[in-house]
Amino acid sequence: MASAGAPLVRSLTVGALLLLVAGCGFQLRGAPPVSSVLQPLAVDCSDNVPAQLCAAVREQLELGRIELKPAGEADFVLKIGNFRQERRASAITLRAAAAEYTLRHTVDIELLTADNIPLIAPADLNSSETYRYDESNVLAKQREEEALREELHNRLAQQIIFRLAPLDEDRIARLREEAEQARSEDTEPSS
Repeated sequence: MASAGAPLVRSLTVGALLLLVAGCGFQLRGAPPVSSVLQPLAVDCSDNVPAQLCAAVREQLELGRIELKPAGEADFVLKIGNFRQERRASAITLRAAAAEYTLRHTVDIELLTADNIPLIAPADLNSSETYRYDESNVLAKQREEEALREELHNRLAQQIIFRLAPLDEDRIARLREEAEQARSEDTEPSS
């Protein structure tokens, strides 16, 4: 026969575990932590970048407790632009119809300090996914393709976070020093 206090003990144990997980810095989606040194941070998406992708990046940063500000008020600016998407047939049926499609999304990123020192040089990030196409069930396949597009946006957002994660105070200081040294070498008169 179970004791009357067993439900209470179970509830307290579950509550303690929830507090432990919440207090240990647990983050969703396996994203590495972004250093608090990168705040306040602005996320500047160009017009051709899907709003869902920009929202996914902001959500990941907010989950990591990074303070987001407009570009004019931020110490760092993450620029996301030049979004490209490609959809191509990757397998053909005997009747010369597409049996599979590959979706590929590509975006450029760059991270600058407020005084335009590059911390992440312009880089292309991409994500792709292949899915089967059934011409007898077009509506379902359109929904599947839309879900895949959303997944590709989330993957790109995660890749962006992974690029930001290694930037800590020491690395930023080294990059600043290298940039300032390069600027001073460019302004020195040649003999």
